[in-house]
Amino acid sequence: MAFAPTVKTAQSLAIAVPALLLGGAYVSELIFGLYPCEMCWWQRWPHFAALAFALSSIATPFRRMMTGLAAVAILASGAIGGFHAGVEYGWWDGITSCAIIAAAAGGNALESVMNAPMVRCDAAPWDLFGISLAGWNCVISTGSAIAISVILMKPDVSRV
Repeated sequence: MAFAPTVKTAQSLAIAVPALLLGGAYVSELIFGLYPCEMCWWQRWPHFAALAFALSSIATPFRRMMTGLAAVAILASGAIGGFHAGVEYGWWDGITSCAIIAAAAGGNALESVMNAPMVRCDAAPWDLFGISLAGWNCVISTGSAIAISVILMKPDVSRV
């Protein structure tokens, strides 16, 4: 019998994709020192929402709806990532150009701000095959949101 994706498959994707992308973002920040700019943070918030929707879909009778909302949130992050990638590639101007990352807590606040690294939204700090982290978020999030949506549109054969 051929593999027939079910709502559980969609739920698993809706949990795994934002969890892995957020995990990757925090690993790149905390281990490799790739601090997020303001638009990078904008991409994280929909993934947090997607995780909340997807995890709540496990404990509610509205599994499809909550998983669908997770897909919408994942797609929103992908759209923000696409916009951010366009700013990095110079296709259009961004809404903001940089963010200051707060230095270690304590001590002189002004000194902490003055010594904090400047993170620009219009410069990709890292890329793979010419695609920035924002670009990869766009590709992965958009593709995953479409896959989740397609799965949710099919009848759930596991309930038959």
